[in-house]
Amino acid sequence: MNRREFIGQMAATGVISRASFARAAPTLAEEAFLRIGDGAPGPTIPRDFTGLSYEAAQLANPVFFSAKNHALVELFRGLSSIGNLRIGGGSSEFTTYSDVDPVGPPPFEVFGPDTSKTVKRGTTTTALALRHLRDFLDAVGWRCLYGLNLGQGTKENAAAEAAAVFDILGPRLMAFQIGNEPDSFRNRYRPTSYRPEDYLKEWNVYHDAIVATTPGAKFAGPDISNKLDYLTAFAAEAHLHSDVMLLTGHFYSMGPASSPDATLDQLFDPDPKLATIHLHNLPVIENAIKTAKLPFRMSEGNSCWDGGKSGVSDTLASAIWCADMMLRFAQMGWCGVNLHGGGNGFYTPIAGAPSTGFVRRPEYFGIAFVQRLIGATFLPISITGAGRRVTAYALEQDGQRRVVIFNKQDIPLNLLLPARPHAHIDVLSGPSFESKREVSIASVRISPTAHVTVPARAGVLYDL
Repeated sequence: MNRREFIGQMAATGVISRASFARAAPTLAEEAFLRIGDGAPGPTIPRDFTGLSYEAAQLANPVFFSAKNHALVELFRGLSSIGNLRIGGGSSEFTTYSDVDPVGPPPFEVFGPDTSKTVKRGTTTTALALRHLRDFLDAVGWRCLYGLNLGQGTKENAAAEAAAVFDILGPRLMAFQIGNEPDSFRNRYRPTSYRPEDYLKEWNVYHDAIVATTPGAKFAGPDISNKLDYLTAFAAEAHLHSDVMLLTGHFYSMGPASSPDATLDQLFDPDPKLATIHLHNLPVIENAIKTAKLPFRMSEGNSCWDGGKSGVSDTLASAIWCADMMLRFAQMGWCGVNLHGGGNGFYTPIAGAPSTGFVRRPEYFGIAFVQRLIGATFLPISITGAGRRVTAYALEQDGQRRVVIFNKQDIPLNLLLPARPHAHIDVLSGPSFESKREVSIASVRISPTAHVTVPARAGVLYDL
């Protein structure tokens, strides 16, 4: 099959539109060569790698996370049968806990990063919300990483909430996080002089209060925003606690959403200058992992902090970015990622409400694309002749070698392969980078050949 036939076939199947190739038609496809090396294999993607993150305030509506919220249950199941739901976010520093069931209607139906700036009052999490949350987790087969209020809470309330969460969620609870982005407490909830050692003193006070009432509790942290000295300090402290099981932190590729520099070009930069954690600092995370002898999970993150940016975070570009980011971090050995969302924010993978219905935003498809590789082990790979906005991954899954290519360019990419692919490839694509709809994953049949054309603005998964 030649390039023209392949493009025509993809257009016919609805994977891409002929119009989406119109801009690139006069330009010859870029030529590249892919080689899988013979070196030692890399990490294996854990079964619970896929995760979502929601604001703690969402629990103020006790029936949102409920087994009766059938549409949301099916959307979670559509991503993974064994995933991770993180409850936390900035609103967790405004929440309190009560054993008393709520009276009257909830303060809102849905809560997400798009509403966190407008809803200033605190919210209450109740045992009723936790019971519904347990039913929801049972229905979707996920576990929960649960955040507690350190910024404006008390150790007594945190201990009471932790005891209830531990008792109600049972095996669905992974661990507690004490505080959300404590590295951002300074000049917000704490004085200018606040440092990592001050955070650790507070963390230990809360930890001891929780363990006193809930001896079996497990912990994760420090759930930082971007200041890696807090992670380094926490890793050293975690090494002294047998009940700390996970290191966590956040990653946003750029932001804030109001910045004129938060663009599609910035999103695709191999080393985004606006990232909350600059990628050249990632060795600090590796050292923390070695110090604590614990895995690291991106407990919150997305394309552009402050709720995302219209025309960027809700487009095909964000789906491709999302899938590429997930594989990049998995290749580094991170044990999971939790994409932040909820409500109707621009970057949320699932938008909507029970009363109006839910929709899958483009990032949902990016997550689902990577989910096809759960349990796969990374292999050494090199790609030559491709532009800097092309990334490649090789993996082995159930004895089958699989290759993923993300072509974040406006021209197709012709690949010479080390072996003949099977007769189909999976394609993550849409009409244009700016597309907010018509983003999809489709399987396309191709003739066995040593060449594969990766269309412009797409991710491709094929077997060797």
